[in-house]
Amino acid sequence: MGTGSKVFSVILRLGELCSSIIVVALLSRFFYLTHLGPDGSVHGRLIYAEVISCLEIISAIILVFPYKYSFYAWPLDAIFFVCSIVAFGLLAELNNSCDSYWYYNYWGYYWGGFWTVAPRVNITAGVVDHAGCGSWRAILAFLFMGAMAWMLSAILGIFVFLEIREGRETHRTSTFKEKFMRKPNRAADPETQQ
Repeated sequence: MGTGSKVFSVILRLGELCSSIIVVALLSRFFYLTHLGPDGSVHGRLIYAEVISCLEIISAIILVFPYKYSFYAWPLDAIFFVCSIVAFGLLAELNNSCDSYWYYNYWGYYWGGFWTVAPRVNITAGVVDHAGCGSWRAILAFLFMGAMAWMLSAILGIFVFLEIREGRETHRTSTFKEKFMRKPNRAADPETQQ
């Protein structure tokens, strides 16, 4: 558990935290707009992504400090990686290009506030156009980036956990020199044997 692994761990945790906050903020805005509409019902996949992102925020805040317990939490990192990839897959399967029926009849309809213009049955793709498309793509992108940060954090946690378990943990600054810059064996040199 050297300085490099501690710094990398903090960077990954902050990345996880930021990506989860962005996903929660965008989905919360959509939930707010959905409840302003006349027949606002929220899709279950969106709720799943929101719940997973909220749990990730809590975990990232608790584990952001690079103590031993944060490296022992690598199974939690792996679980959040799987949950984030599942959320990404569920949302990407709904719509990944902003031109599907679901997009203009649900996401774009509520994000653009088109319930004030016409009932949902009269809304077409031409009316909605690309309202909220950037937000939808941002949700997908930050879900994926957060999942990759959780995966890298799990890999780093496994590496540090194995280092600690095998007793190779050290806090000395000369560890790098000892491992990678070993001096040649001087016993074989005839001048040094005298």
